Amino acid sequence: MSRFFTRKGDDGTTGLLGRGRVPKHDLRPWAYGTVDEASAALGLARSLLASEEICEVLTQVQRDLYHLMAEVAATKEEAERFRTIEAQHIEWLEVQIERFGSDLDVPSEFVLGGGTTSGAALDLARTIVRRAERLVAELQEEGELSNPYLLRYLNRLSSLCFVLLLLENHEAGIDHTNRTKGEGG
Repeated sequence: MSRFFTRKGDDGTTGLLGRGRVPKHDLRPWAYGTVDEASAALGLARSLLASEEICEVLTQVQRDLYHLMAEVAATKEEAERFRTIEAQHIEWLEVQIERFGSDLDVPSEFVLGGGTTSGAALDLARTIVRRAERLVAELQEEGELSNPYLLRYLNRLSSLCFVLLLLENHEAGIDHTNRTKGEGG
């Protein structure tokens, strides 16, 4: 047997952390798969960033998302065993948001994606995090998840991505409408 595939998912099901399998199109795999996608997008953004400080923050976020994903992938009976995300994780994100956003103005209009490659990657990550947030919210509403910090973490993470994309563009001299400083519009 190959070390890289098991053939267990060939029937359209996937295993959970705990006993049981569900269809791959079930809400739970959609949710943890989207968290995985968000982590990959953050990895892409991290590879484009020049700031070691921001890269370290995003590396920690990716580690947190790995734990968050495990809890979402766990059956209700096993969820407590995989519970990692707690209040201090949300508090840490809030500190990062304030730290990187302290010198930025909150835009008074919609932010246009793009500007810098790293800013665009962070914007993409933000939208994927928002999708993960909606899916986790649905699982919570259905009683499938009980940890309220999962949803809060994703909510704050999307805010952090937003602040970081504004910062990246600001440092490159590009405002939230993707105009360079001094360019009319």
